Amino acid sequence: PAAIADQTGSPVRSQYSKPGSPRSLIPDAILVAPATYNTINKWAHGISDTYALGILSEDTGLDVPIVVLPFVNTALASRAPFRRSVESLRAEGVTILLGPGGFQPHPPRTGDGLIGSYPWHLGLDEAERMLVPALPNP
Repeated sequence: PAAIADQTGSPVRSQYSKPGSPRSLIPDAILVAPATYNTINKWAHGISDTYALGILSEDTGLDVPIVVLPFVNTALASRAPFRRSVESLRAEGVTILLGPGGFQPHPPRTGDGLIGSYPWHLGLDEAERMLVPALPNP
């Protein structure tokens, strides 16, 4: 957390502030990575039982640019509830990098060996792209 705070100039929070404490600033963008099956499903269904899910739920409603880079296996990614959750979040404007050009689900029980090759750059590149103003059409 200290390294992130140093780089951003903002405190890193992991729990709600006490009443009367200063509120967090609305972020320019959010990268959710690695996003689990559980996180994506809960978020899509409006379950806000953690600080992170509460922030994601509110910032989705505030139209903050959000990029999601999942980390799920093929068995979980193939489930109808997960597919519906991905589509629901996309319909709300959330960018989910899943499939060609994004995260490719891995075979079940192989995730531990893949963390070192997780494609962080995809999420970071997309978040950076979202922050660059679009060029005007001539």
